[in-house]
Amino acid sequence: MTFKPQETDQKAIATLRCLAADTAAKSKSGHPGAPMGLAPLAHLLWSRFFVCDPKDSHWLNRDRFVLSNGHACILQYMMLVLLGYNLSVEDLKHFRQLNSLTPGHPEAGHTDGIEVTTGPLGQGFANSVGLAIAQKQAAAEFNRDGFELFNSKTYVVLGDGCMMEGVASEAASLAGHLRLDNLIAFYDDNKISIDGDVSCAFTENVAERFRSYEWNVLEVKDGDKDLKSIYDALVKAKECKDKPTLISIRTTIGFGSREQGTHSTHGSPLKDDDIRQVKEKFGFNPDEKFVIPQEVADAYHKYGEQGGKIHAEWNKLLESYGEKYPKEKAEIERRAAHKLPQGWEKALPTFTADDKEAATRKLSEGVLSKVSAVLPELLGGSADLTGSNLTRWSDATDFQPPATHLGDWKGRYIRYGVREHAMGAIMNGIHAFGLHIPTSGTFLNFVSYAIGAVRLSALSKFQVIWVATHDSIGLGEDGPTHQPIETAAALRAIPNLDFWRPADGNEVSGAYKVAIESFDKPSVIALTRQGLPQLENSSIENTIRGGYVLVDQDKADLTLVSTGSEVAICRDAAKILKDSGIKARVVSMPCFSVFDAQPLEYREKVLPNGAPILSVEAYTTFGWGKYSHVHHGINRFGVSATAADAYKYFQMTPEDIAKKSSDVVKYFKKFDSSLESPLVVESKFLENIQ
Repeated sequence: MTFKPQETDQKAIATLRCLAADTAAKSKSGHPGAPMGLAPLAHLLWSRFFVCDPKDSHWLNRDRFVLSNGHACILQYMMLVLLGYNLSVEDLKHFRQLNSLTPGHPEAGHTDGIEVTTGPLGQGFANSVGLAIAQKQAAAEFNRDGFELFNSKTYVVLGDGCMMEGVASEAASLAGHLRLDNLIAFYDDNKISIDGDVSCAFTENVAERFRSYEWNVLEVKDGDKDLKSIYDALVKAKECKDKPTLISIRTTIGFGSREQGTHSTHGSPLKDDDIRQVKEKFGFNPDEKFVIPQEVADAYHKYGEQGGKIHAEWNKLLESYGEKYPKEKAEIERRAAHKLPQGWEKALPTFTADDKEAATRKLSEGVLSKVSAVLPELLGGSADLTGSNLTRWSDATDFQPPATHLGDWKGRYIRYGVREHAMGAIMNGIHAFGLHIPTSGTFLNFVSYAIGAVRLSALSKFQVIWVATHDSIGLGEDGPTHQPIETAAALRAIPNLDFWRPADGNEVSGAYKVAIESFDKPSVIALTRQGLPQLENSSIENTIRGGYVLVDQDKADLTLVSTGSEVAICRDAAKILKDSGIKARVVSMPCFSVFDAQPLEYREKVLPNGAPILSVEAYTTFGWGKYSHVHHGINRFGVSATAADAYKYFQMTPEDIAKKSSDVVKYFKKFDSSLESPLVVESKFLENIQ
């Protein structure tokens, strides 16, 4: 392939630079500099290499594009407009405005053609690694001789800020190890960040760093004008068959502006007189705004049509594939439609109170072993803690380059290494590809390392399942650095995320059932290191309501509400209280958010009026005020001790809970039976203000 200039190349590049200036100026906000500097690369990529169908942005074998430096999103929005996605020049005019399709950073599911939500720098780069992993695995699973259904590439643009973020380094290291030759990254080497010239904080040799990560590194010295070098680098990147490629491209931020090459074009619109001279310089009328010359519009219409034709040919290939491989075609279509196999839930283990006690991490391993056989879309993994998280089912094959003899591309278990943050962001990319349900494990406390990625899972409505073991002071001797106290409260506070803390085997199965059926939200399943008994009255059916009555009492004096390992403690405390003449109900609430989604009538039966409610959890008491009158928890960091000694130290034994319960009952005796549940108080308030 050799570079052949087209008549519209320079005009198209100039159009992008002027549109970028107009878009930021109209909103009086935004980042015009990077889009102006990256215009030549963007034009060549989309006009010569990028395979997509603007009329069907969800076509499975499309190339994926990720803008990791999401503040430069004007660039991506412009390309979507030119190619004919469901976005218009009018949308550019409403950039960063309320309810527009062009928000200040790209958002998946909000704007047509956006694959992932990028905002925090480095996230998008790690997402792109996940997209590349998912494509590799799908190709190995479904491609057949003569039927190369999945051969797409993932392209990602990242800037100096992304390069400084640790999440990008984690992801780059893993991508190099995995030899993801379907991943092509463009490093926009413009030497500018918000603080100014990056020399004040960032002087490393990026190219050598990526070579040490085992990447194929190419360099373009003049990304402003040298179209041939950009084109040739792209050709070489696509030809590389054993490594991901980084194209380091030297650009001038705000190219054409009087302030080009400075940080003043990074985060602020150009001044009006500067925009006028930019347009004059590039042959545009300075009095006109948001102009797309007809010849440029026509050229991009053809590029979009070419993609549509490629898509049509792929559809024919898929139909032929289906004639020879009907089962595989049906499987692709099922997974793409987010439909689970009929009766898959029958694989979930169930338990009785007579079954032996077990750590919920071990029970989780049993669930994964069962459901992995009926859910081939599960793509698991762990952050170097496989033996502790118990996330790998017995017959799993590792996802590895075949040449390493460690596994193969068809493998469904990813060895993420000690890279929790990248793991979370990579899982977002795996989900975004559209054919997998990603799961992975680490200690619950280390989900905090990845909280940026977890938050984006929730914001993006991406199904990601965290297997978070060693969930409390019950992990024992590792001490306060490992014992999560505030982590649950932080995760529960994230909108559109389910935080689960199951108390026994049935609750573990129920948590997985909801997580696997929740295609539009992430889940964190917190699991114990220590053994727990199987509980009477627990069931999958009860668990999937988020909260339920485990031990009921007529005219109870008290309700104990708890989660996870403390539920059995509350059950035993209720037995002690019974001997002293106090009737205690016990409620298990494995998931606040799922419980909150139940009808009010049901919730009022679980946490009723008339008697005090005491919450018990070996975490901070923060957040329990919504459900209980009094809270028993740990509002400090943990201790290094055996699990038994830690529970005694923090007064989390059945005897301690019985004593606290007795005090609560005595205190609330002064109130009559009109004592209302905090849940009911809130519900009445909301009803009255509507």
